[in-house]
Amino acid sequence: MGISQYIKEIGRGKDGARSLTRAQATDLLGQVLDGRVTDLEVGGFCLAMRIKGETPEEMAGFLDAAHARLHRLPDHGHTTVVLPSYNGARKLPVLTPLLALLLAQRGAAVLVHGTATEDRRVFASSVFAELGVAPARDVPAALRAGEVAFVPTEVLSPALKRLLDVRRAVGLRNPAHSLVKLMNPCAGKAFIVGSYTHPEYAHSMAATWALTGAHALLLRGTEGEPVADARRTPRMEVFRDGERTEVQAQQDGPLAKLPSLPDVNAANTAAYIRAVLNGSLPIPTPIALQVEHILREMAHHEPATHALAL
Repeated sequence: MGISQYIKEIGRGKDGARSLTRAQATDLLGQVLDGRVTDLEVGGFCLAMRIKGETPEEMAGFLDAAHARLHRLPDHGHTTVVLPSYNGARKLPVLTPLLALLLAQRGAAVLVHGTATEDRRVFASSVFAELGVAPARDVPAALRAGEVAFVPTEVLSPALKRLLDVRRAVGLRNPAHSLVKLMNPCAGKAFIVGSYTHPEYAHSMAATWALTGAHALLLRGTEGEPVADARRTPRMEVFRDGERTEVQAQQDGPLAKLPSLPDVNAANTAAYIRAVLNGSLPIPTPIALQVEHILREMAHHEPATHALAL
């Protein structure tokens, strides 16, 4: 069938473009992920959506298509914390692995998924490698409490990885870059930690999760990573079945003291993380607060026998 009829709707320019319904968006991305369209059509779709921007209904449809095709983590009876890691580090160290390991120390099952989307950044995968956490070759059959798994995007969905890689050819992001920060790669219960860099994405992510009934935490992360900026506590909001509640106010005013952070390279970042985990260095306050909010929210949704240590 092709997707030309959809490109005609979304590709009329910033003011003339028409939005798709959720069902149309599901069909469009489903065809893209199934490889039933040409490279030219994929490029047209990516560029048209970049100019128009995604509506929450379109993003919900894209999520429907992706979820139907993901190799998902099997239901293991307890909630999994999901950390999408796609931005990496440019100016600040990527501390997503620290957040994951701190949560695991407190008894959470943590699934980190991601891929390198640029060539000149340090990504969580490199830091995990320095810490001895190897990338999974398959979706884990089970993820126990206290365990961390790093699952590359191509393991969850080779087609989604190919769509992310279109950025390397055209130089612009596409809906897949937003989708991976919103999706649930678990067949069972999950708590997704989503992050944004620009304020407009906070509104679109919140509206999408409201439509899809997500269980999630949203914050302005460190350079787009799902971990709080170690220097200043950001606003944090929790979504429960799509209902939105602020759980942490943004820290305002001048900073009295800046934490000592490592250089932006994988080896130094890993050494810093080890020092924090063994207690030689303090946990940065914003990250410590984020950990508590995640664990508290999960405890409210877990049976008493699976309650996490708070």
